Amino acid sequence: MPTEHIFPTGAEAAADLAGRIARILSDAIAARGIATIAVSGGRSPRPVLEALAKAPLDWTKLIVTLVDERWVEPSSADSNERLVRETLLQGPAAEARFVPMKNAAADAYAGQVAAEPDFAALPWPLDIVLLGMGDDGHTASLFPGAAELPNGLSSPARTMAVTPPAAPHQRLSLTASAILDSRHIFLQIGGTEKRAVYARALAGGAVEELPIRLALCQDEVPVEVWIAEG
Repeated sequence: MPTEHIFPTGAEAAADLAGRIARILSDAIAARGIATIAVSGGRSPRPVLEALAKAPLDWTKLIVTLVDERWVEPSSADSNERLVRETLLQGPAAEARFVPMKNAAADAYAGQVAAEPDFAALPWPLDIVLLGMGDDGHTASLFPGAAELPNGLSSPARTMAVTPPAAPHQRLSLTASAILDSRHIFLQIGGTEKRAVYARALAGGAVEELPIRLALCQDEVPVEVWIAEG
């Protein structure tokens, strides 16, 4: 079962999560000389990344990458790369090495072929994978009902391309095997609907129905969940 951290507000949850991430990354740098984190996009991670940017880390020894990315230009408001550059990679934190997912390929499928060697070359396992979760139970860009989902759940590759059934834009995403090749998995959720989906996922069932189960319903990698009640 995941370890839960429950807070009245999203701001309190984000501050605590940022502190936990900073401590783990600092310990990783001390132990191995390098630390790695893959982060998600969306509204919820923004305050976490802004707070983390202020942490007193040796940023030159940190590798930052993405859990998933929409196949849009980095200047787009929909770009997770843009979010990371605007929030985390500021001040001293700009010295971290950032490994993007979006490249010059015409679509995410060609882009995956180009991106896979860069992701395979990362120092696995990652120290932290920071996940989000949609109201449909998707995590990363592993969407229920997507034609690419079975491959994303079984492929030994690090990355996969996907066309979401309902959400806009093709995506590039970490696969399930990449997400689980980590030392810590963190999940950030808030709101009544997502808390209900989280409870359903914890109850067990097919990963294909609620892909977040790939993280929650396993016991190989420790999972911590930050829940904002407000």
